[in-house]
Amino acid sequence: MMDIHAILKQLPHRYPFLLVDRVLELERNTRIQAVKNVTFNEPYFMGHFPGHPVMPGVLILEALAQAAGLLAFDAMGQVPDENNIYYFVGIDGARFKRPVEPGDQLILDITIDRVRGGIWKFNGIARVGDEVACEAQLMCTMRAVG
Repeated sequence: MMDIHAILKQLPHRYPFLLVDRVLELERNTRIQAVKNVTFNEPYFMGHFPGHPVMPGVLILEALAQAAGLLAFDAMGQVPDENNIYYFVGIDGARFKRPVEPGDQLILDITIDRVRGGIWKFNGIARVGDEVACEAQLMCTMRAVG
């Protein structure tokens, strides 16, 4: 549905902080399914944890938020520009169910719960295969820069 070139046009993130590699499915105003391929050469694995590399939970949440951003930009029919940025405003009910390790493929499923007063609320689930790695409710908004 959306390859890395299209994602780079939608998200302002760049290496090493771009955490979405591909969009598999996108239903406008409803849901998105995206992929993060977890590889051993990612910089955070050097220190988290030596001898037993595990993707930090906050980065799993960030990957979910980036997928949510792609869904929101599609729903609004716009792309971010240098005058606006998309921010987290809240994370509720975050639960981590299994570690994410190098070689895993993280499937990011996001659905829009509601949009009210410029605040977007999403339900997110990150899976490895059939196992839930993380679930959370994310709230985000777009703000002018400067």
